[in-house]
Amino acid sequence: MKKLFGTDGIRSVAGQYPLDPSTVHAVGLALAHHLGASPRVLFGMDTRESGSELAAQLSTGLVAGGASIESAGVITTPAIAYLTRTHRFSAGIVISASHNPWQDNGIKVFGPDGYKLPDSTELAIEEEIFKLLASTGTRSKPTNGNNAPVPPVNEADRADYIRFLLAAVPGLSLGNRRVVLDCANGAASAVAPELFAQLGGEVLITHASPDGRNINEQCGALHPEMVAAQVAHRKADLGITFDGDADRALFADEQGRVVNGDAVLLLAARDLQARGLLANSTVVATTMSNMGLEAALKRSGIQMLRAAVGDKYVLEQMLSTNAVLGGEQSGHIIFSGRSTTGDGLLTALLVLDIVHRSGKSLSELIADLKVFPQVIVNVKVREKKPLDRIPTVVAAIAAAEKELADSGRVVIRYSGTEALARVMIEAESEPMMRYHAETIANAIRTELGI
Repeated sequence: MKKLFGTDGIRSVAGQYPLDPSTVHAVGLALAHHLGASPRVLFGMDTRESGSELAAQLSTGLVAGGASIESAGVITTPAIAYLTRTHRFSAGIVISASHNPWQDNGIKVFGPDGYKLPDSTELAIEEEIFKLLASTGTRSKPTNGNNAPVPPVNEADRADYIRFLLAAVPGLSLGNRRVVLDCANGAASAVAPELFAQLGGEVLITHASPDGRNINEQCGALHPEMVAAQVAHRKADLGITFDGDADRALFADEQGRVVNGDAVLLLAARDLQARGLLANSTVVATTMSNMGLEAALKRSGIQMLRAAVGDKYVLEQMLSTNAVLGGEQSGHIIFSGRSTTGDGLLTALLVLDIVHRSGKSLSELIADLKVFPQVIVNVKVREKKPLDRIPTVVAAIAAAEKELADSGRVVIRYSGTEALARVMIEAESEPMMRYHAETIANAIRTELGI
């Protein structure tokens, strides 16, 4: 079982294990060794104040392992995936903790094909990291990032990525539409304003003034109600909001209502199906997607498969089933053939294109999506002990499943990026849903809570 890599790279409080200087240096050295002779590595980061220092520490390890490095500066995660593949880098690295608060940071790695590393590769890299940390030689190496040869930012990378995005929606124009754009004070702040300036219309940009500590703070995809309120206040036609590294996007319709990833999957699937482009009439979602999405897709003759939570696992199932569309309720949407990972900016453009071609509003396109009541309770835990080995938790889950039967779902899992247990329940009866969610959450708190 992996100990460093979660569902989306290595993540923790910046400066603390495993993002302390010695471990970050070892990560760079182990990765360089894994990549083979004279690898070329591309860097990017979001707007956290710890990003540059972590990049420098990582660079020291990479260079010690024989790698050469290039920097794209502040840029989105999917941009690094795209640039790594098209510019034939050996790997791409993003210094980001995505939706986490500013104190956290992380290391995401893409292979030369632009895909996130498979679990087996991450496990092999981990094994070398631990061996390096255990050796006296590695611990004695200088880990002061100030001495690392971090190269200057290549400004052409951002322009290249923007050209790729615009090519995905040739001829798209916002016309006389008014769109609110929430950049989460994150990586989208460096790309979205320039991108949307080329689409016409009236674009109202919010939360695009990062200061190193305001990323995701009461804004962005963690708080979609903010962009929804702006849409209503400014009488806009649509709102778009990104997370810290812009690999996902959520929306608000013209009535100021939040539109999540499930709804995006529905409208995108129907559009692709209507144009004969939805392979096998199949969409890949996750265990967290609402039963209402599954029912709406079924009415359109589309089957929905469920993968484990995490866009890398959605992609794995897409590739194994030849599906061209998949994603998560949280806004990670993958359009196979266009991108190798979730891309918030690409998703935004493709949704705008669907709205434009349909001649309908966003709310009209998803009007028949009837969402089952759903609650998610997050429980902070001190350790991630297997839940099926805790009798009180097992009993609470069994009781919920028995009472809900075919009228609801129970999904309990640990977060892959935070010290949290997530309790998700859907049910036709909202009181029953909330009762069982709290009962299970309390059982977990009693056994594992902080």
